[in-house]
Amino acid sequence: MTAVFRRALGADFHRLHPRLRERFGFSSNDRTACVGRGLMEEVWRGRAFTLPFLHLGATRNILFPERGRNVPFVVENYAYLDTYGRETLTFTRSFVLGGVRRRFDATMIYSPLRGRIIDYLGTHQHLAVDLDVRVDDAGGLRIVTGAQRFYEGLVGATVPAALTGQAEVHEWYDERRGCFRISVRVANRRFGALFGYRGWFVAELQTNVGATPARVRPVRESARD
Repeated sequence: MTAVFRRALGADFHRLHPRLRERFGFSSNDRTACVGRGLMEEVWRGRAFTLPFLHLGATRNILFPERGRNVPFVVENYAYLDTYGRETLTFTRSFVLGGVRRRFDATMIYSPLRGRIIDYLGTHQHLAVDLDVRVDDAGGLRIVTGAQRFYEGLVGATVPAALTGQAEVHEWYDERRGCFRISVRVANRRFGALFGYRGWFVAELQTNVGATPARVRPVRESARD
């Protein structure tokens, strides 16, 4: 099986910084995981009206209302085949803010139908989000979210852009500091900034990994992309 980001980026995958190629280049065949630990220098949210939305998201590990500085952070990437035989990569991000532990969960597949990565958000894969990914001139990875679809049982519908947040993610390797840097910003075209974080982490590859831990896999998987 081919790694999700290798398929999405094609020949451009080799333009990534070597440490990012290492971090995103493994598949379910490799029995490898990547675990990063560091600090988010700032975790922020938008104005008070965003709080109900963020509290709701926290119930399914999609965004959360807390904010802080120098927040302990862990990101876990495991590659596995999901129930439908699709190559899948986890992005399980954990934050500890004032004694409260929050998670922001996502699982990614490559969709031949859509010709891009699909990012399923949260514990139940209710939201499927199109991702546009590219490599910048410095070998960093840039991700911008596109159309979003909501799936629940037999119901499937495109979420109007006015009701969604567009995320912009930039991850790169800082040679001078010897760590990964990341910046995430989620905003709504009408209401402005909703949520984001920025900081650093050190990542370690783990080899000879057995079964992907149940705690990083979604409770429910969606067959629809």
